[in-house]
Amino acid sequence: MRVGGLAALAALADSAHSKPNAIRARARSVLLVFTGGGVSQLDTFDMKPEAPEEIRGEFHATPTGVPGTRVCEHLPRLARLADRYAIVRSVSHDDVDHGSASYLALTGQFHLRRSSNPPIRPTDFPTYGAILRRVRPSRDFPYTAVHLNGPLLTPREAGPGQFGGLLGRGNEPLILGNCTDTATTMPGLEPNDDIPTVRQHGRQSLLNALERQGSAWRNDPALLERDQLHRRAFEFLDSPRYRQAFDLAREPARVRERYGPNRSGQAMLLGRRLVEAGVPWVTVFWNHMIRGQDMTPTPEDEYGWDTHNDIFPTLKDHLLPRLDYSLSALLEELEQRGLLDTTLVVCMGEFGRAPRVALEPGFAGNIPGRKHWAGAYSVLFAGAGVRGGLVVGASDRIAAYPSTNPYSPCDLAAPMFAALGLDPGGHYHDLSDRPYTISPGRAIGELW
Repeated sequence: MRVGGLAALAALADSAHSKPNAIRARARSVLLVFTGGGVSQLDTFDMKPEAPEEIRGEFHATPTGVPGTRVCEHLPRLARLADRYAIVRSVSHDDVDHGSASYLALTGQFHLRRSSNPPIRPTDFPTYGAILRRVRPSRDFPYTAVHLNGPLLTPREAGPGQFGGLLGRGNEPLILGNCTDTATTMPGLEPNDDIPTVRQHGRQSLLNALERQGSAWRNDPALLERDQLHRRAFEFLDSPRYRQAFDLAREPARVRERYGPNRSGQAMLLGRRLVEAGVPWVTVFWNHMIRGQDMTPTPEDEYGWDTHNDIFPTLKDHLLPRLDYSLSALLEELEQRGLLDTTLVVCMGEFGRAPRVALEPGFAGNIPGRKHWAGAYSVLFAGAGVRGGLVVGASDRIAAYPSTNPYSPCDLAAPMFAALGLDPGGHYHDLSDRPYTISPGRAIGELW
């Protein structure tokens, strides 16, 4: 009886917590598309056409290529690709401000100051790409992780959760800003014509000699970080292949146009190029600011999904068409190039929007919108063996709270690491050799 009871308890535990090994480790890269500001689940991927008008809003649901699955009418390209991605509709937590909620989404850990916009601190938990570099640095590319169109402003300053944190700058992702600025996204990496290769190697030898003279200070964290940054810079200078990966001018004009001639689209295109070049973790900040049109009405590149007011014209005329173009182009191109099978694509934000449409005082705009809401929102997964056309979980009749098993942002991190072949329950160590769990969440095995 005792043995039988233990077996029953084990079965219950397995059903409650998906095993990481249920996920086939087939991803060589993770491409995280972060839509900061709070994408409305009710106006994108979890529409409630039977709800009252003040809940369902102005948009209509359109059929997709998957029977029974509907998305917003203003996402026609993504509707046609519904068999390529899965939707998780029962993501939920209780942090309702951008800074701390983005920290949660990008580290898988709650901030000590929930529902706030805290400053960046060296004791912050590291972003996912920094963790990956700590436990499995790339052998094929100087950087294990790259952040594009960053850093994310939450709302006016860069928020925590995007950096190395307690792992230090040496493990930090490479952070690039506006990908539409120049043909070469990383100015300064092209060698100067007046510095031949022999002089460049001479400079590197001199630097190495100086570093050897300072061997007595090798335990200084700042010096260690500087040394790692120098080494990666020289790797870039020594290899045209690495530099060319960042050069969007190498893409045909029709391809650049397909993604969209804006910061969002070009960042997505560069994300595809970096995956193709072998970067294990790429985070694309689809919008570099979380605030909506009330803060910066023009140009449209300057605002994100924080649609307190004017939500329907803002989504219809600006945000949804750009997302539809860029995300559909990414999925199609990855598939056409044979990369979707080995790339896990995740599209998510820090939370959703409130069920009730209402005019919110204190924000610009004369048309009602939706306030912050973390009770229920949707996240997309695609590639690396994810079952396309699947819907995991469900929300209640007004998309306010999960009606099935809820998933937290911690649970979203676990399958990303598991798809890369890492046990989310394993550990990484900080610079003082203290252990931390890679992800405290559950791997959502049913996605596979």
